[in-house]
Formats: sequence, structure tokens, C-alpha cells
Amino acid sequence: MREERISVSTDHSRELHSLTSVHSARRVLLALSAALARAEIAVLAALATLAAFAPFAHGASSDAPHFTDERALVARVLQLEDERLALMPAVAAWKWQHHAAISDPPRERVVILGAGKLAQPLGLAPAPIERLFALQVRLARDAESDRVNHWRNSGYDFPGHPPDLKNELRPQLDRLTTDLLRTLYLAAPAFSRPAFAEHYAARATQLLKDGAWSPASRRELLADLAAIRLQPADAAGPEPASKPPSGLASEPAPGPASGPVSVLRRIEASHILRIGTTGDYAPFSAESQGRLRGVDIDLAQALARKLGAEPVFVRTTWPTLLDDLRSNRFDLAIGGVSATPAREAVAAVSIPYLSGGKTLLARCSDARRFDSLAAVDRPGVRVIVNPGGTNEQYVRAHLHRARVIVYPSNMTIFDQLLANRADVMITDDVEVDLQTHRHPQLCRTLPGTLTHTDKVVLMPRDPTFIAAVNDWLRGELAAGAPPRLLEEALAQ
Repeated sequence: MREERISVSTDHSRELHSLTSVHSARRVLLALSAALARAEIAVLAALATLAAFAPFAHGASSDAPHFTDERALVARVLQLEDERLALMPAVAAWKWQHHAAISDPPRERVVILGAGKLAQPLGLAPAPIERLFALQVRLARDAESDRVNHWRNSGYDFPGHPPDLKNELRPQLDRLTTDLLRTLYLAAPAFSRPAFAEHYAARATQLLKDGAWSPASRRELLADLAAIRLQPADAAGPEPASKPPSGLASEPAPGPASGPVSVLRRIEASHILRIGTTGDYAPFSAESQGRLRGVDIDLAQALARKLGAEPVFVRTTWPTLLDDLRSNRFDLAIGGVSATPAREAVAAVSIPYLSGGKTLLARCSDARRFDSLAAVDRPGVRVIVNPGGTNEQYVRAHLHRARVIVYPSNMTIFDQLLANRADVMITDDVEVDLQTHRHPQLCRTLPGTLTHTDKVVLMPRDPTFIAAVNDWLRGELAAGAPPRLLEEALAQ
């Protein structure tokens, strides 16, 4: 059964000489304000440009499709935080040799607010991002100050010549920033899980290994991460830009600082398409040895290419499919998803790209015995069903006398029929055809179907995104791609 339950481092600025008049003080403040504005523009432009070097580069991935690992994403966030702090001794050494000040509050403010602006088109609430970067700035400043105090007391002992701040260290810090923001975007659903900080405390101790970390700062970092949230997609999102920006964002996102962001805007800003799928429903979406295969996996990758994005597959289940979509864990769901009134009541569905219906599967030796729904719905007949989706919904609605067995794994449910632990399964005809091809002992006992169902893409109610997906699907249908992929999958 298939379907458902189943850094900016602080550059030194020239010290201001004693002010001799109120007039001169005002001139200095005006000059500082103008310099701050120019610095903010420069920082944002640099980070946008450097996004091209981030590991989640847009375009098709060379790796075989696989589920993203939530724990690995959180670990990557911790590693990036540690890598950033590990650069601070080199920053301090450059400042020591150039007699530069450790602290530069105006530039620090630019970095913190700039991070919030870059996070907004990703759909990340800016305020928690700004708090996280404020923590980064403070920890960096403390680490630099500790190093300088050590050199004052014990002598300068930095090994070798420190890298240049402008041409070497800042580009490294900026790349870490863009990498961090993209990883925060993907890892955001993990941060909202209950007891996130407690769950990852031991991992933080293991990965935040630079000497500048303390138990208190590790706890503070985890608390700031636990506050990061993805905002709901804007149901009336603005029209997408005619050309996706080359970086995280070419300019601060328009509108209110914490307002919703359309799905296409997030995809354009991140170059990532998050795809929810179960991985347990061949021939649409099946996981084997860590690799995803199937008709809908191929289609999802094609859609990602069309959008200029990297496909990132997010594991979901049939019972949690709608909740996961509503909580913004992915941008769309695909993988043999059927259009149902319950789903259309809370989400949008695409135009159909394949159609079919429920039918009967049993051992070939019982084919004549179970040739109709009435023959199945009898006392003593064991009907097996995977939980949470349209298979179970149909069985609960139409069978009243047979014994219903709810079996949790879609991957091994057919083995129960082969082992005579169940008699009949009611599922989609395409799955029945696949399983009878794989297992000659199993037969389709009803030539037709009991229902009609359409396979669709499940999405948020974002008009521009719905239109983009449907336009792409029309092109795929015109080229005959969905039925061709299905035919190839069944032949394999």
C-alpha cells in the first residue's frame, strides 16, 4: 500500500583626535555615518558575490539523489561556527602587527544587520539570525582580546606571518557566512524540535573544539540556534524576478523585515529546491542502499534544473505529509502523492501527471477467490494495509467484515502476502503491476480499478509557485516524460 501513514573582522579605523569644537564633532559624526552606509553596501555586495562559492551551488548535483541528513546539517552548522572562531588568532595577529584596534562597533553593526537582511529572502526570521551573528561577533572580539592580552604579558608568539586581513582573512570569513546561512536554511526545521539544545549538547562539545569556546558559550550558541525559524511562505507572493540572483540575495528583500517570503523567492535566493518524499513507494519514490530512485525522483530533479536549483530531498511519511508541508520542512511533496479532498483542503495540488486507481493484489493461488471487493470483504479474510494514506482510508471506508492488518513498512509489506501472513492488499494499480512483475507469485486479481486517482505535486498555496510548477509539468507532459519514465521503471 502506498500512500500515506504508512566577520567580518573588526578593521581598525583611525583614532579620532581630540575634538576642539561642537562643529568639528558634528562633521566627524556625519562622515562616520556616510562611511557606515558605504561599508554596509560593500559588505552586502561582497557576501552576495561570494555566495557563488558556497557548497550548495545551483544546478544538478553530481551525487546520486539521497535524503538530506538533519543531524549532519546541524553538525555542519557547528563546524562552521568553530571554523570561524578558529580564524580569530590570525585576525588578532594581523591587528597586532598593524597596531589596529580589536573592536569596531560600527562595522560590527553592519555585519549583524547585514546577516539579517541576507537571511530574509531565504525565509529565515531576521531577528534570531541577528542574535546569532551578534554572538559570533562578541565571541570573535573576546577571542582576539584574549590573544592580544596573552602577547602583551608573554610575548608575541603567532607562528609565521599572519594572513592579510583584507585579501585573505575577510574572504574566508565571508565564505563562512554564506555557507552558514544556506546551512541554517536547510537545518531550520531541526532547530524547532523539542529539547533541541539538550539533544545536541554533547555534539556541540565534540564539534566546537576551538580553545575559545566555553561551556557557557556553547550553551548560548545552541540557545540562539533553537530560536531560528523559517517563516511561512507568502500565499500571495510577489512575482519572481526575471533572472535569479547569483548569490544569496543581490539586495535586501523588499517589504517588512519579518514578513513572509514567496516560495520562488526562497528558491531564487538559496538555489535550493527542498523536496519532500517518503522513499517507500516504488516505482515513484524508493530508497535503496541510501539512494533514491523512481519516476518522481527523476521528475523532481528535472524541476530543480528548470528552476536553477539544487534538489535537496527531505524525508517525510504518509501520516506526517501535510503537517510537514504546513511547517515548511520542504517546498513541495512528490512521490506517488494522490489528489484527495483532505489534501486539497489545506494545500495546493498541481495538474495531474499520471492517473490510476485502487485495485486488488493477492497470491496467484487465490486469484479466483478474491476477484471482487465483495469477495474480499468477508469474515476471515486478512487485508493488509500501510498506515496513514489513501490505501488505509479506502479500506476503512469500504471494508466492514474483513480483518484489517495495519503494517508499518511499505518496503516489506508485500513479503507478508508471500509468507501467507495476509491475503489481500488494496493499493494503486501501478504499484500492483510493479509488484506482480517483481514477484511472479503475486497476481492482480481485479482487471479494472475500484477508484480513479490522479498523481500530483503537493505544494503551499503560493500562486506564483503553483503556476511555475504547472507550466513545467505541461512541458513534461507534452514531451511524454511521465508515462515514459513510468514505463521504464516498470520494465526494470
